[in-house]
Amino acid sequence: MQWLSAENLVAVATAFLGIVASAVMVWYERRVPRRKRIGYRVQLDTPIGDGRQTSRTSRRDGWFDSAPGMTHARMVLLRIENDGSQTIGPGDYQGPGNHGLTVEFGDRTILGVSVTQPSATSHLLEHFTRERGFGYHGGTLRLPRVPLNRGAYYKLLVLLSGGNGDDEVQVSGDLSEGELHRNRSATPDEKAPLFSRAARLITITLTLCVIGLAVIVVLQDRPPIGCRGGTLTLTGSTAFEPVLRQAAGQYMEDCEEHDPHIEVDPHGSTAGIRDLAAAGAEEDDDGTPPVLALSDGPRPSGLSGLRETRVAVSVFSLVVNEAVGLTNLSTTDVRRLYRGEIANWSELGGSDLPVHLVSRDANSGTRQVFQRRVLGRGEIAHSSVDCLHKDDPTAPVIRCELDSTEQVLDAVAEIPGAIGYSEHNLATRAQGLHRLDLDGEPPSVDAIEKGRSSYPYREIEYAYTYGQPPADSLTSSFLEYLTRGTGQEVIRTHGHLPCWAPTGQRLCGRDRP
Repeated sequence: MQWLSAENLVAVATAFLGIVASAVMVWYERRVPRRKRIGYRVQLDTPIGDGRQTSRTSRRDGWFDSAPGMTHARMVLLRIENDGSQTIGPGDYQGPGNHGLTVEFGDRTILGVSVTQPSATSHLLEHFTRERGFGYHGGTLRLPRVPLNRGAYYKLLVLLSGGNGDDEVQVSGDLSEGELHRNRSATPDEKAPLFSRAARLITITLTLCVIGLAVIVVLQDRPPIGCRGGTLTLTGSTAFEPVLRQAAGQYMEDCEEHDPHIEVDPHGSTAGIRDLAAAGAEEDDDGTPPVLALSDGPRPSGLSGLRETRVAVSVFSLVVNEAVGLTNLSTTDVRRLYRGEIANWSELGGSDLPVHLVSRDANSGTRQVFQRRVLGRGEIAHSSVDCLHKDDPTAPVIRCELDSTEQVLDAVAEIPGAIGYSEHNLATRAQGLHRLDLDGEPPSVDAIEKGRSSYPYREIEYAYTYGQPPADSLTSSFLEYLTRGTGQEVIRTHGHLPCWAPTGQRLCGRDRP
């Protein structure tokens, strides 16, 4: 049975222990009165006088040996503390008489008692009067009904004589809906543990189970998804090419034992979709070609055989040569530029440089998003092959078309006065140019994800297959890897927002063209 793996067994055991531990703790809290608790600790019980009971660990000289009545004398330091979860009031003490607790010192005789109290709660000393039950007789000490807040305490220094040095100190009393118990500690003022031994043991056990599960998952020599072998071609968007190359490389590494071969060959969103449609038309009626086409935006109309998967929200940027001297443009001015109405940057407050429009070819999804989301129409006709000189003297400005995002960025960086557009993350790494804000809105994935920006130049990245690929195919496996597996981190690394992220699901569903 495949489910009977080591990590599954650890996961089931962890869940079972968690349920049992929770049930035990609920039962314990209901059956054991823990809300009101008074604890006591004997912090000191040492001989200080003359006699046979002199301790081997104590050496005395002077007054302790010569004072009257010090024969077999001992000094006891007793701490009374509220270590429960609720305040204890005078009415919570039960029992006959007006005192609250009784301390028995066995056969020893009490010679004197000193009550000590922290300065922050010194008002509690007002309760230690004979009228309120405080007093001693023989070896019995009675304590008044002292109100104690959570964590509050007081100490009693008791001088004793006679009796057996091995007599144990006993404190008795009764609390309404509570308990009196003895605490033990290695140091005089050590606080009682916050959690019981049982609670600590349960926590340690569950922690070890979780760590064991994590180690097994990390070390298990198995990829996080169902790997498949075969061949696959990734085509389409050049803006999404860095994501595809890294994701394909990681998939082939993770699934090496299945020997997958993934080729990345992007040459524009529209061209990629057309290649996919053509490959699908050549297949048999039920066949699906091993091709995945990425597109900046939805497919053209009329290609009903394609099946779409929304992958990410991509942000694009307008970029200008550093010499232009502008960092922001209004949408209106951008439209004027791409209608050929502005020939020199000085008309917009920039440098005295002629405008060079560096565009993508007609197959580019980045160009189509720019025209659809920003311009609202097409660009003027291209008038230059080298982006430097007019081939058409009647053209109002120089405009050229290039085949890839990298070519656009290189041209804009080299030509003073050039403006172009690019996928946002690629533009951030280019030298010799800078990105433009639109209507004061920066091209920020983070701001869009958090709902703080209405930046218009963005689009959904689609993955297209021809029909529904078989579940056991490399196409289906890689598409799941890209959209729901490790590929999501790759998408984020390259500045896109995965559609399967919580915010991405909302944006990918809302940002329809």
